[in-house]
Amino acid sequence: YLFSGPRGTGKTSTGRILAKALNCRPDIAGNVDAECENAYDEGRAFDLIEMDAASNRGIDEIRDLRENVGYAPAIGPYKVYLIDEAHMLTDAAFNALLKTLEEPPPHVIFILATTEPHRIPATISSRCQRFDFRRHTLPIIIGRLKLVGDREGVKATDEVYGLIARQATGSLRDAENLLDQLIAYHGTQLTIENVRLGLGLVIDARVEVVARAAIHRELAAGLTAITAARDDGISMKPFVHEVIYMLRNALLIKAGADNQLALTRDEIDDLVEMTSDVRTQDIVTTLSVFGKLDFSGDAYDSLPVEIALAELCTG
Repeated sequence: YLFSGPRGTGKTSTGRILAKALNCRPDIAGNVDAECENAYDEGRAFDLIEMDAASNRGIDEIRDLRENVGYAPAIGPYKVYLIDEAHMLTDAAFNALLKTLEEPPPHVIFILATTEPHRIPATISSRCQRFDFRRHTLPIIIGRLKLVGDREGVKATDEVYGLIARQATGSLRDAENLLDQLIAYHGTQLTIENVRLGLGLVIDARVEVVARAAIHRELAAGLTAITAARDDGISMKPFVHEVIYMLRNALLIKAGADNQLALTRDEIDDLVEMTSDVRTQDIVTTLSVFGKLDFSGDAYDSLPVEIALAELCTG
C-alpha cells in the first residue's frame, strides 16, 4: 500500500489501524481480544514494524528488512512493515526493496507513507495500491479540537478553536499539538487574546487598515498604518501574513466561495462592506503582490511592504 498526502493527515495512524484490523481478528461471537488491540494502540505489537526512512534510508537497513521478512509473524497472521517518509530512501535502497515487493511473502504487508509521492520510483509505486490523503477542512479540525478540549476540561469558544485550526493549515496533528502547547502555557481557560499571544499572531487593527488601503489603492492611509505598526515593534512578516489572510477571505466572499470560512457573522459583514465597491481583479492583484514579498532579511523592515503598496497604488 502507498499512503500519500500532506503531513498530519493520518497516514501513519491509518497504517497502524490497518495492521490492528488485520491481526486482531474477531472470534465467532464477534469479540476482539482486548490485549491484542491494546498492544497496537500502545505501540508494542510485535507484528507491526515501523521504520523511519528519513533516518534509516540506506541499503543496509533494507537488506536487514529483507532478511527478516522471511520469518513468520509472532502472534497474528501478518507482519506489517510501516515505512514512514518512504521517499527518503536512496536509489540503492529502493532497488533492494523492489526485489521483495516483486515477490512478497504471503504473510507480509508493506505500507509506504510519504508526503512526496512523486519521488517514489515508478517501479515501486506501480506495485502498490495508492491512497491519497487530503488536508482536513476547518469544520473537521474544529470539531476534533472541541472533542479533545471537552475531554481535557478546556473552556474555550468556537472562535478560539477556529483560530487554532486556521494555523494548523489542514494538519490535524499540528492542531492537536498547538492545543496541547496552549493548555500547557495558559491552562484550560483559553481566550482569544492568550491564544493569539501563544501562537505569536499579530493583534492589531492596522491589519484591516492596510488590507483596505491596498485594495482601494489608498497610498497615504496604507503607508501611515504600516509605519505605525513598524514603530510599535511589530514584525512585518506575521503582520503581512494576517493582511494576506484577510484579503484571501475577502476574495472568497467576493467570489461567493465562502462556505468553508470559519468566520463570525460580524467578520463576514465587515469583509462584504470592505469589498462592496472593489473589483475581484483588484483583490487578486493585491494578493499576488503581497504574496511575493521576501522577509529573509530583517523581519522588522517595513520597506518591502511599503514598496509593494506603492506599486499597487501607482499602477
